[in-house]
Amino acid sequence: MTRILSDTHDSCCVAAIYNFVSFDDPQAVQAQLQERCEALGISGTMIIAHEGLNGTVAGGHNAIAQLVGFIRSLPGCADIEVKYSYADSPPFPRMKVKFKREIVTLGLEGVDPVNNAGIYVEPQDWNALISDPDTVVIDTRNYYECEIGTFSGAINPETRNFREFPEWFARTRERWEEEGRAPPKIAMFCTGGIRCEKSTAMARSMGCEEVYHLKGGILKYLEEVPKQESLWEGNCFVFDKRVSVTHGLALTDDVMCETCNCAYSGSSEHICPGEQR
Repeated sequence: MTRILSDTHDSCCVAAIYNFVSFDDPQAVQAQLQERCEALGISGTMIIAHEGLNGTVAGGHNAIAQLVGFIRSLPGCADIEVKYSYADSPPFPRMKVKFKREIVTLGLEGVDPVNNAGIYVEPQDWNALISDPDTVVIDTRNYYECEIGTFSGAINPETRNFREFPEWFARTRERWEEEGRAPPKIAMFCTGGIRCEKSTAMARSMGCEEVYHLKGGILKYLEEVPKQESLWEGNCFVFDKRVSVTHGLALTDDVMCETCNCAYSGSSEHICPGEQR
């Protein structure tokens, strides 16, 4: 059940929203969302494309509820899921709604997450899937996100950005062929679900049939799976002033390095990549 607090709560409501859906006129949607967010006093970033919408926004609890209601009134968005968390103050300075070619940039033609994504796995069923020794578990996030936390046994492709992921996966797919292996059962995950959902569509376009992805991403898993049952290790990087969250979506003491933009514990020493002690 979605939890929305009243505006009397002293924290700021943060909502992560995405949906793969075919918009006939995405620029009209862009204008409508910009106007609605400004009227409600909401800040953050939303991306609109022909393939859907994606973004994270923050504001008063009632304002966020009104925005989510409006988004669910858009064609194909009635069942959109929203991941809520809370911050002591607004984590974004302003509101931007951008029109782009993709709502998350993979940079690969022929990928259709609207019609060809993998199989959703609920957070409560994720542990069983990734504990299966026949499952290859892949973290689709960037290297600096993986470094502060990931699922036990997951592969870190060590990519600098999402555009590098197709090349890494293609090499991995070729290696399986050279070894005479059929494509294995694959489980992919990311922060909120959008990158792994698009990655599963990419994997299916490359001939991998049994592909799964974590519904709602790490954030939904950390919210719903009790810490004592969790296979998550570390913290989850988020792209705003909070830096990272952990089990129960609690804030951490992680801070962002101004030099390399990596996150690290505020109670420990940090060495930038390549920096000598």
